[in-house]
Amino acid sequence: MNLNNNGYCHNCEQPCQGRFCPACGQRTSVHKITFKETFHDLADQLLSLNSPLPQTLKMLVINPGYLLRDYLYGKRRRYYRPISFFLLTTLFYLLIRWLVGSEGLGQIIGNPEANPFVDSDFLYQAREFMIENINSLLFILVAVLALAMKLFYRRYYSLAEYFAVSFYLIGFYMLLVTLNLFYIRYVNQNIQYLSTLVMTVYFVYAMVSFFGHRKWLTGIKAFITFILAYVFYVLLASIISFIIVALKQQ
Repeated sequence: MNLNNNGYCHNCEQPCQGRFCPACGQRTSVHKITFKETFHDLADQLLSLNSPLPQTLKMLVINPGYLLRDYLYGKRRRYYRPISFFLLTTLFYLLIRWLVGSEGLGQIIGNPEANPFVDSDFLYQAREFMIENINSLLFILVAVLALAMKLFYRRYYSLAEYFAVSFYLIGFYMLLVTLNLFYIRYVNQNIQYLSTLVMTVYFVYAMVSFFGHRKWLTGIKAFITFILAYVFYVLLASIISFIIVALKQQ
């Protein structure tokens, strides 16, 4: 079934001609919803060169500072929204982790048998809880990184703006972690933290690109910012996992 537009957009009801509405951007030719159309729209949003996702990925790689300034200064239609980007990359990580069968971020707690001071079964349960709920615990990393940026760069942007920056950068971190799954699974299982090391360098690069002045000072502050944020994330995520597992055992 083709819903004839009669010269008007079905979404905003503005007069329109051509394939897309000039007012809201929706296609002027609207069909009855089918599985084919649903998957076509998904592929169009994720893979089309005209969609915001490829542009977002491209700019995060080659010039993250340009993207971040653009988004914060109002040029938002051309980019994937930060929280949506974070959720998409996290879901992609969970899917690949399930397919590959590697733990990735689950190595934060480490080997339960290597700690002689705490019951290994308790550590194992806490570790498993963290692995299973890593998608929820990652919001802690987003929040801690945003707070750390506000602490070290408080003169420039608001906390809400740093949250948007943090969603973009942690979303990119999830892509690095996803790639690291293949490295752990097929190349070297002993290098668990390669993605974190790469992300540390990338964060420094992103901050220097973002602020664009006093590069050495900005780079040093960025390195300290990310290390502190990551350490606090590991501590908070571990404490939350320990507490929840301990409460379940009572």
